[in-house]
Amino acid sequence: MILASIERCAGIDVGKRVLSVCILTGPLDQEPREERRRYGTNYQDLLQLREWLQEEQITCVAMESTGSYWKPVFNVLEPAVQVCLAQPEQVKARKGHKTDDKDGWWLGHLLRHAMIAPSFIPVRGQRELRDLTRRRKKLLGAATAEKNRVQKILEDASVKLSSVLSDVFGVSGQLMLEKLLEGKAQPAEIAQLAQRKAKQRVPEIVAALEGHQLNDHHRRMIGFSLEHMQFLEQQLNQLDDAIVSQIEALGWNRQWELVQTVPGLGAHSAATVLAEAGVEMQQFPSDKHLGSWAGLCPGNNRSAGRSKSSHTHGGNPWLRSALTECAWAAASKRDCFLKEKFWRITTRRGKKPIALIAIAHTQLRLIYEVLQSGQPYRERNAEPPSEIQKQRLIRHHIRRLGKLGIQVRHSSLAPDAMDCRKRKQKT
Repeated sequence: MILASIERCAGIDVGKRVLSVCILTGPLDQEPREERRRYGTNYQDLLQLREWLQEEQITCVAMESTGSYWKPVFNVLEPAVQVCLAQPEQVKARKGHKTDDKDGWWLGHLLRHAMIAPSFIPVRGQRELRDLTRRRKKLLGAATAEKNRVQKILEDASVKLSSVLSDVFGVSGQLMLEKLLEGKAQPAEIAQLAQRKAKQRVPEIVAALEGHQLNDHHRRMIGFSLEHMQFLEQQLNQLDDAIVSQIEALGWNRQWELVQTVPGLGAHSAATVLAEAGVEMQQFPSDKHLGSWAGLCPGNNRSAGRSKSSHTHGGNPWLRSALTECAWAAASKRDCFLKEKFWRITTRRGKKPIALIAIAHTQLRLIYEVLQSGQPYRERNAEPPSEIQKQRLIRHHIRRLGKLGIQVRHSSLAPDAMDCRKRKQKT
């Protein structure tokens, strides 16, 4: 028998138009008193719900995180009672026993017996910062989609700039694109607009533009995309200013600077980390809990003494994607132990996504440390290679020197490495 732990609680089944509420009250060692009611989702209805819960002296309320319908309910109830937001997968009702009223009772029953793991809901200021950083991410995706549309139109018109330029929307590409939209310049004249290293590829640019089929329809479609991209750029600039202002309003400037000291993280990614995880780490007992919440730690699936798949499970997608992008920056940073760790894992496992997730997980643990300690990150020394790694490096370099015609004496190898080399020569 599972003992009850909350005397006065309630479960709310959240819908778009109707809320099914069930309160459970009574001593912990007895069957609780049940009372069920239904309320609308308008603001006045929610105020009536809050008054009823206060009259019944309800201390805690549980509801599912269904879409965005739970947010207005949470905003009204937050000042009055403790709200426990449950993941739908963890509180799913038994098949064949699902109605709105039963769902409300089931949520209250689980909450009364402390069988719900509440989701992390940050304070309002952090939630507003989340809205800003997440919108910025969406706008960046929209800008990338417009660039892809422009690229498809150029391919349709036999303009092969992407085969020559690394970025069609770089300085050289934008200058050439403006001339192409005017429709008056010749390929040789357009190619002269190349800047910096692109000047070395002027003949290739001329060949990519000769005989193009760019017509008025193509120019009109490209113009639509460029206007949208210009609007998105203005929105992004406004969002950047709003994000900085919100961080200053929360008083998180110091923490923002601390997170940026972690290798691979910049101003935008640091703001995303603070918006998703916050600056106070008490909601995460350890860095392992934070890694699990972000969906970056290996899975734990062990049954009958056998370890099964250890792939990562779903966590916070916004934090996970931001740190995965930062892992690429850390993997290319000089004199950084994360770079050595990335290539060590890639060499052993042979898959870059696995190494990226490992680097992102390490970055998150470093973020946890700097926020907990309040001290900036200090570069760590790389881990010394093990004896097996040393012998592997020796064999690798001997093979490379042998291909260059340089013979190395066998005495430079350890005995086990010499035996391995002799066996390979015999075969």
